[in-house]
Amino acid sequence: MSLNHIFHYFSGNSNKPLIIFLHGFMGNTNEFDEVISLLKNDFYFLNIDLPGHGKTQMLGNDNCYTMAHTADILIKLLDQLKVDRCFLLGYSMGGRLALYLTLHFPQRFYKVILESASPGLLTEKERLERIKRDEQIARKLARSIGSDFNKFLENWYNQLIFGNIKKHLQFEQMIANRLQNNPLELAKSLRLMGTGVQPALWEKLRENQVPLLLLVGENDQKFIEINRRMTQINNLCELRIIENAAHNIHLENTLKFVQNIRDFFNLS
Repeated sequence: MSLNHIFHYFSGNSNKPLIIFLHGFMGNTNEFDEVISLLKNDFYFLNIDLPGHGKTQMLGNDNCYTMAHTADILIKLLDQLKVDRCFLLGYSMGGRLALYLTLHFPQRFYKVILESASPGLLTEKERLERIKRDEQIARKLARSIGSDFNKFLENWYNQLIFGNIKKHLQFEQMIANRLQNNPLELAKSLRLMGTGVQPALWEKLRENQVPLLLLVGENDQKFIEINRRMTQINNLCELRIIENAAHNIHLENTLKFVQNIRDFFNLS
């Protein structure tokens, strides 16, 4: 498949270190706009629409949406762009992908930040249950056109892991960005790169040799527990719990999020 169909662009200061940003499920290249605006003088950024999202067009079969294939085409994109090594940051779904990239292509990344991410589910039973649940969600997504998609998004952010995000001043703008996606494409992404179908990375995490910063919100107890477990099996995992935030830290506590990027990627 041609790499030209992976929508991407550079921003920031081309003389500074490069960070790749990987958005979460239903996000796009606008996901980190506020973060980038605060860091634009100090870093160079590669922004990417992942398969099933934004302006990226996948012309191959459904395999193109899987985590393994997505990782491969992103590495090929870096080769095409002559990016040998860089920093990497992923949020939620993008964080799971970032961890996969880190563990399979460690030579390509100096350091990696995972925001509200996980290595996947531990047991086959958990994975099968999650696949069943995600299939139900994917069917709802595939049926949601126009105002129905807006209603789907409103219900999505009622989930406990998102805390009080609906009260945030930027929530409506975030919804507007989500509405730029195609629900049919999102359904494919969920079916083929959701947590249930992704390769479990817990055992491979034990071998990790790349410094990892794990960011979780203080109001996201589920992911606090997952990330604490990650620090117990690999000593290059550093956990930081961010106050006044749940799952979407970069929106709810942007300044703290930015400070952690500066600190971990070695800028004061």
